[in-house]
Amino acid sequence: MLRYVELPGARAFRAVGLTPNIITVLGFAVCVAGAALVALGWPLYGGIVFLAGGILDLFDGALARLTGRASPFGALLDSVFDRLGEAALFVGLGLYYLLADLSPPMMIISMLSVLLGLVFSQGVSYLRARGEGLGAFTRSGIMTRTERVAILGVGLIVEGLLPVPIMVWVLWVIAGVSCFTLFQRMFTIRGILERQAEDNG
Repeated sequence: MLRYVELPGARAFRAVGLTPNIITVLGFAVCVAGAALVALGWPLYGGIVFLAGGILDLFDGALARLTGRASPFGALLDSVFDRLGEAALFVGLGLYYLLADLSPPMMIISMLSVLLGLVFSQGVSYLRARGEGLGAFTRSGIMTRTERVAILGVGLIVEGLLPVPIMVWVLWVIAGVSCFTLFQRMFTIRGILERQAEDNG
């Protein structure tokens, strides 16, 4: 399904002369702008901008393949800026809660949700990179980056639209499911490595 979006978008970016690496950096900058809006107390606009940055990330790889400019460094750049863009949003959320008028218990709950969400989200992404370094390629798991970006963006938009602060509970869901995904992916990678060892044996 995504290819029906990626290819037309990649063609449009090629037509205006943008390169895959420029799209990667631009997507990161948009995500950081979304995080800044969240930190300033505008979750609705921050969520919309962050989703726009996540959507831009769909096109750098497609543009690289379309133009024949795919490279190991481009893949590395994309991976690094994906992680940094997502981490920036968690920083923005942390500032959002620090600047809010929250009771001490709610402040602790909110900040803990941000920290655990960041730790487990980055852990899932690290496992994929580490597995690929060992020759085990997998994107398995319930809460991958695509799901996290979508849930974070939509959660922020709903937070901005409703008078009820739901984002902290969204973060707890992300943290919990990401924790499960981390171990799910770890055992998937172990299975791949064991099969490779048997095949080589």
